[in-house]
Amino acid sequence: MPMMPMLPPLNITVAVIAQEEMNGMDPLDFLSHEELSRFFHCKKTEISCMEEPYTFLNQLRDHDLVPEHLYRKVIKIKCKSKRQDGVYEILDWLEKERGECVKLFWTCVFKNHILQKYSVLRLLRNSLLDGSFRCYMVRHDVKELSKNKQDSIQSREDKADRKKRKKSSEETEEQEEAGPSPFSNRSQKKPAKKPAFTTTSRKGEKADIWMWDLYKTHLPVTCGDKEGTLDRKKLARRGKSIQSQGQWFSAGEFVRFAGKGNGRRWKQRILCQNTPLQRLIEEGHLQCPVRRHNQKNQKIQPPDCSSEDSSPESVSSVETEGSREDLDEEGTLRQEEEEDDDEEEDSQSKFHNFALPVRCGSVSGVLYRSRFAGPLSKSIRTEEHWFSPEEFVMQELTPRERDWKEDILCHGKTFNYLIKKKILYVHSLQCRCVLCCPENKMDQENDDVCFICNSAGNLVCCDECPRAFHHHCHLPVLQDNTLGSNWLCTFCVLKTNERLWIPMTIEGVLKSLVSGNILRCEYLLLNLYKEDSLCVFTQDPSETIPRYTRVISKPMWLDQVTNKLHNKEYRTVREFVGDVRLIFQNCRIFNEDNEFGEMGARLSEIFEREFHTVFKIE
Repeated sequence: MPMMPMLPPLNITVAVIAQEEMNGMDPLDFLSHEELSRFFHCKKTEISCMEEPYTFLNQLRDHDLVPEHLYRKVIKIKCKSKRQDGVYEILDWLEKERGECVKLFWTCVFKNHILQKYSVLRLLRNSLLDGSFRCYMVRHDVKELSKNKQDSIQSREDKADRKKRKKSSEETEEQEEAGPSPFSNRSQKKPAKKPAFTTTSRKGEKADIWMWDLYKTHLPVTCGDKEGTLDRKKLARRGKSIQSQGQWFSAGEFVRFAGKGNGRRWKQRILCQNTPLQRLIEEGHLQCPVRRHNQKNQKIQPPDCSSEDSSPESVSSVETEGSREDLDEEGTLRQEEEEDDDEEEDSQSKFHNFALPVRCGSVSGVLYRSRFAGPLSKSIRTEEHWFSPEEFVMQELTPRERDWKEDILCHGKTFNYLIKKKILYVHSLQCRCVLCCPENKMDQENDDVCFICNSAGNLVCCDECPRAFHHHCHLPVLQDNTLGSNWLCTFCVLKTNERLWIPMTIEGVLKSLVSGNILRCEYLLLNLYKEDSLCVFTQDPSETIPRYTRVISKPMWLDQVTNKLHNKEYRTVREFVGDVRLIFQNCRIFNEDNEFGEMGARLSEIFEREFHTVFKIE
């Protein structure tokens, strides 16, 4: 059972998204509050007409952008036209009462899982990023002119616009040395690529964002796992041109900050939209001053050689030599050392994930780099708890004194090595950041994101394990008035009860009544929701995939199974299991051997394994 076949499998994690926001990489930062507000005002009706707005409304609710009474009112509406009116009412309330949160609105509705579901938001995002929304706003202003003058003024403005566009195009070509235009036929006719919902243009093509008006003065750049904003003018002046995490860096310093080398090859190391800056410079999209080595070369000239005797060829060769990035200034030996460093950097790429596997003896866990601040930071997650590095080494039962820097290994390397290579950073004793001095130390005992959907928001934390959940992601759905002071999640409740259950045969399990096995059924569904990170099997495929019902006579999806379970439509476990298996049978028939078929086969295997485990089938 596929979901939007044009989408490639994406491994989206909230840690990466949070890191982008921390580093100031949000393209919306390049737009003013007035532009975002005006665009929101013009697009309220268009947004309100979206099909199945429930996920959209849940996203607004998670970010406190919709009042609870309006949210509950709208989600209960069955009539399509009235539901659209309700969504518009929410957007109108947001504009009037929470106008200062318009950027937060666009940010939260432009998340990947929302864009995958709503094509209207994809189009709006593209319009914002490629600057085309400004044309709409200009036309809107023209319409406000008096009717008797509108035609003549519009005609004059059209002519002026055409001249201005032509002149601007010619100036751009002169400045960028005949670089490709973003509006050229060649770029429009590129083969369509599968959208990744990062920076996209019309028709799903991956755009060269460095040619957009939006990025005329600044560009989003990355190096390793570090992200920042490049100031074009400062780069041309050889100044500190890249801002990241509140600091300014030169290009070489930014490479060293990212732990990707000594900075000499920054043009190859720093990327914009996965494209090295070297290419942007060569094509004229970026200006970079030529490195000068004239003084150095004059020092090694014979005493009788004057500057007047220098031929144009020699001057040209000096400039070429000075601008060559791969040539080491100190000779062959340092060039070889640099190449050795590059090989070592390539081998370190496996350390740049946001989550790293760690081990101390027989104890294993996952290190979250965003949480690490030193020996006392709760940064290592095991199946049951969060530990600091010092606490983690104590979990190993071998009776000997242990040093967290030497005894915890990541890909075979010690923490000493990771710190030395600037993969991990130890904060100073005087540091007062939220990691070193949290307001509530108990917050460090729980996850920062929802265990099911892996995104942040208003979370409910389990009092027994580190897991945290959105209200609507947990099963059963959580209500604040029923949580109590000591709340256990379904996973912990099942773990507490499973020792009381006796082994059964497969036939005995299938004949069992669902009413006595609600907990186990909810546990199985939670596992599937968690594994289905792209929501491929969550919602009705016939609503998003053309001609789906011509192939599949009885569609089934996870939300439908959940609703039937809670509405007591299943009498026996056999009926429940049959519907879950039907999801993956449909997927196998419709997709055959493509990526969605493989995804369905993997989830089917997980379900069967957990089903046999949780019911203790002999």
